[in-house]
Amino acid sequence: MSELEGVLAVYKPAGFTSHDVVAKVRRILGMKRIGHTGTLDPQVTGVLPLCLGRATRVVEYIQELPKEYVATLRLGMSSDTEDLTGTITETVDEVHVTEEEILSVLASFKGVISQVPPMYSAVKVGGKRLYELAREGKTVERKSREVEIYEIEMTDMTWEGNHPDITFRVLCSKGTYIRTLCVDIGRALGLPGVMVKLERTMSAGISASHCLTLEDIATHKEAGTLEDHLIAADEAISHMPKHTVMDEKKKAALQGQRLSSRFIAPEVKSNSQFRLYDLQGGFLGIYELEDTGAIAPVKVFAQA
Repeated sequence: MSELEGVLAVYKPAGFTSHDVVAKVRRILGMKRIGHTGTLDPQVTGVLPLCLGRATRVVEYIQELPKEYVATLRLGMSSDTEDLTGTITETVDEVHVTEEEILSVLASFKGVISQVPPMYSAVKVGGKRLYELAREGKTVERKSREVEIYEIEMTDMTWEGNHPDITFRVLCSKGTYIRTLCVDIGRALGLPGVMVKLERTMSAGISASHCLTLEDIATHKEAGTLEDHLIAADEAISHMPKHTVMDEKKKAALQGQRLSSRFIAPEVKSNSQFRLYDLQGGFLGIYELEDTGAIAPVKVFAQA
């Protein structure tokens, strides 16, 4: 039996790290070659695409795609981890804020923003991960980084005692820390803020409704129907332009040779990468159009 190949959309439950999910799926499927496409904190639920078999070669391209989250922010308190897993460090007895103020502040975050990674994160400073330093009681200076908020909207507002819980949906670029976004929204309102809940509702164009639970995966593996639920590697990177080569060029392409770009598809731009196919629709791999006009291989998918 051939190894499974493709992208498996998993709905990550609370209490699991992304590595836990990979380990669990490895055991269920009896295969080692599995990679995830972006870490989720243990308490966070939602979309976690896993790449199986040769599809692990497209992980880096899937990771670059926008992600959507639904988060709940509590105004009037803060913690050392920026969420409720940490120690509460500040509390305001009463919060006075209007819906109009919240909507105005949320709108101000749309576009390119600067974030300082939280101490409880996997970013490395001096060879150590920030969360390791934080557990030692250390705080170090972190460089801010630019991320982009494409869409942000409030979906609900309730009160937990004297503290309002603001639920919002956000579509953002890779590397956005939603915990930090919650803190920064609170700060813009002149209040401490803490994230109380987070779900990733979309990643790499895959929505939560298209995901399988770990239990679903085990059931489909037993029934022999899991392959029906896999997304082909090339389909998972459909944001990349597409080009087709004639049959006489196919062998050279699969051997990793450079090709002429005389008849290149117009949507393929110089110094950019694209998906290459044969006339039968077979995926040959990821190639790049060099500024010299040659088509160079980046990742060849030799056909089985």
